[in-house]
Amino acid sequence: MDYNGVVLDVDGTLIRGSEPIAGAIEAVETIRERGLPVAFVSNNPIRTREAYADRLTSHGFSLSPDELITAGTITAEYLAREHAADELYVIGETGLEIQLREAGLTLTDEYDRADALIASIDREFSYDDLTHALWALSGSTRFIGTDPDRTIPTEDREVPGSGAIINAVAGVAGREPDAIMGKPAPSAVEALERTLGLDAADCLIVGDRLDTDIEMGERAGMTTALVRTGVTDERTLAESEIEPDHVLDSVAELDSLL
Repeated sequence: MDYNGVVLDVDGTLIRGSEPIAGAIEAVETIRERGLPVAFVSNNPIRTREAYADRLTSHGFSLSPDELITAGTITAEYLAREHAADELYVIGETGLEIQLREAGLTLTDEYDRADALIASIDREFSYDDLTHALWALSGSTRFIGTDPDRTIPTEDREVPGSGAIINAVAGVAGREPDAIMGKPAPSAVEALERTLGLDAADCLIVGDRLDTDIEMGERAGMTTALVRTGVTDERTLAESEIEPDHVLDSVAELDSLL
């Protein structure tokens, strides 16, 4: 089948932890050789687009920051559009805060002043953070998550991601988020269509998560390919209602679909 563009997940698809997955660099080069535009879409909200591009190019991948879409960039764009005048209380890391400030948004350290609470991965998340989130959400404050990923693949095993923090806040506050950005949200599809200049339905998406990469592709009418190098094991695949169009051992097999 012919595709007009390719969308690639990053963590678990191109890299795992701090190491490229075997054959991933060559797979990206194959896409380039075919003359296909490519968008790299990650639910990692921590790094700025430029920092993320530097990380990938340091591993040998060829890409520009303009080809990268992250949960951080999607969240910043959404907030700049929907909450431009609001004060934002952020449970998250410095990299996310930088992106929000660069988008012209106002952050506050005072939870009782917040118009919206933004929850994301925070490797220093504490009981006090959970308490302040509870107090911040006691009124009409909006509750927004950067991405739903409960875990992140590393070299050895999975570790908690943004979804773990969001779920903890939702549990104590007794309410679900008003919106969650990143894959598989429609805002992620809109971002990749802007980046590629294409309709999503004309593209192939490759990723390791059924509930984000593959679900987003399925909703958008994309051709979907699941790789086995990330968080999805055979049991999860067999029991899932989300069915990828293709299953690959790794992105190194991408040429077979192009």
